[in-house]
Amino acid sequence: MSWGKSLGTDSDWRQRTSRILRVVDAFVIIWAVAGAYVIRFGFEPNFVVSGQEFNYVWLSVVLAVVWWFMLGAWSSRQSRILGAGTDEYKRVAAASLWLFGLVAIISYVFRIETARGYVGIALPVGLLGLLLARWLLRQHLSVARQRGASMSRLLLLGGPSAVAHLAASLHSAKHAGYLPIAAYTPGVSEKMLSEESSGLPILGHRTDTASVLAAIDECKADAVAVSAGVQLHPQTLRHLGWELASRNVGLIMAPALTDIAGPRIHTQQVAGLPLIHVTTPSLEGGQRVAKRLFDVVVSALLIVLAAPVMLIVAALVKMDSKGPVLFRQDRVGMEGEHFQMLKFRSMVVDAEARLAQLQELNEGQGLLFKIRDDPRITRVGNFLRKYSLDELPQLFNIFGGSMSLVGPRPPLPQEVAAYEHDVRRRLLVKPGLTGLWQVSGRSNLSWQDSVRLDLYYVENWSLAGDLVIILRTVRAVFHSTGAY
Repeated sequence: MSWGKSLGTDSDWRQRTSRILRVVDAFVIIWAVAGAYVIRFGFEPNFVVSGQEFNYVWLSVVLAVVWWFMLGAWSSRQSRILGAGTDEYKRVAAASLWLFGLVAIISYVFRIETARGYVGIALPVGLLGLLLARWLLRQHLSVARQRGASMSRLLLLGGPSAVAHLAASLHSAKHAGYLPIAAYTPGVSEKMLSEESSGLPILGHRTDTASVLAAIDECKADAVAVSAGVQLHPQTLRHLGWELASRNVGLIMAPALTDIAGPRIHTQQVAGLPLIHVTTPSLEGGQRVAKRLFDVVVSALLIVLAAPVMLIVAALVKMDSKGPVLFRQDRVGMEGEHFQMLKFRSMVVDAEARLAQLQELNEGQGLLFKIRDDPRITRVGNFLRKYSLDELPQLFNIFGGSMSLVGPRPPLPQEVAAYEHDVRRRLLVKPGLTGLWQVSGRSNLSWQDSVRLDLYYVENWSLAGDLVIILRTVRAVFHSTGAY
């Protein structure tokens, strides 16, 4: 097999992307610093602080150069953090905030009266510009990766089942930039070697370092991902790590932990071993208060802003078909408590009575009932569902406390009655107006995917994560993907 261009990857994408980032960072920083200077001081080329020999032109030059270098020092342009996760954004923000923190400290220690208006413009404008530029480049990189380009070629090392699971997970997340190209299953009998489980060619099963390195050379892998079930002695893994470092090949450890977010994972060095601690998820005390306060404030603001839209929608629903404007449905909330969920009516009045007649047309999976062209939906209701306008009254549910802005999908009582034991963990938090299910495909999701996303949210809740989901919801609603 030809492992090069046939895989659709280009080996120099890291250097190319790094060059683009250096140029873009420089442009944004110069734009922010120069703009702050012009806004604060005008076009005076030699503005000096009164009573001090302090030229702001030179300060701007030094500030821009140091800012650019600090982005590099914080490793914000490393290829392994590009395209997925929040690490890239965190490093850009950390480098920028550290820089301006140092400016404040130096100004205080040396009693330099730095113009607050200048700093107050340059920092937020520059930081927002850098984050926006990184986001735009990430979108471009994601599109390229969906085509199979700009990806790191991985050799998966581990047991057959672990390799198959890791390969499937990486194939479903192409935006992360990892392309499994082959597998190596040390210690597994040749009779058990098969490509069926992972769909990847298996290059060997011997447990010595030389054989693994030969497989890496054969497939020209950029990195090796070591998963669970790998039957290699720790000393062999250590030697393998040394050899990979000398060949500039990455080493990735992929433990058998699924759906665990970064904030819950902590690494501790004990006797030379990197022990991974996974904390227990909890939403109590201050976290619960913070989430509730966020729900109350934001829902109240949205109710006020959306009031004119809700009045127009109510009038359209009333004129389109007979029946009440609002549809009330019994749903199950946190800890199994029932509540009346509000929606603008998008179906005919007898929709519930006609449900049994349509069961054979059900396109949903598991416990979900979905029909792409549901005959019960009204003309106005079709438009409302497409842009999720029918869910606006749920803001009152959120303000009243029966729902949250972000959370699992609010289930029906009959769905909860059929839940398996693990699925009932969805009820540990309040259901949400939006959630990971909303921004990941909505009705296009399978029942298994919907459950997995809801449980992931329950296990890894954070206020920052809620904000990210809300921002992603805006895009999902305008794209109307999976809405029916």
